[in-house]
Amino acid sequence: MAVSIRLRRMGTTRRPAYRVVVADSRAPRDGRFIEIIGHYDPLTTPPTVKIDRAKADAWIAKGAQPSNTVKKLMVNAQP
Repeated sequence: MAVSIRLRRMGTTRRPAYRVVVADSRAPRDGRFIEIIGHYDPLTTPPTVKIDRAKADAWIAKGAQPSNTVKKLMVNAQP
């Protein structure tokens, strides 16, 4: 099973908010996931990024691949 760390879109029309989730790479974008490890709100100034680094690092150690967007968010995430 290929596992990825990616964004899951939440919120309403034109008011997006995202959860950072660990999911099977074959699952749909907003479908089943294994664990929520953070959130991202692009509408605040500055955008809010909160990712649990311990959980993310543990999943990466197990072989999970973060998406390009999540990689960028992890660099800018609050500790």
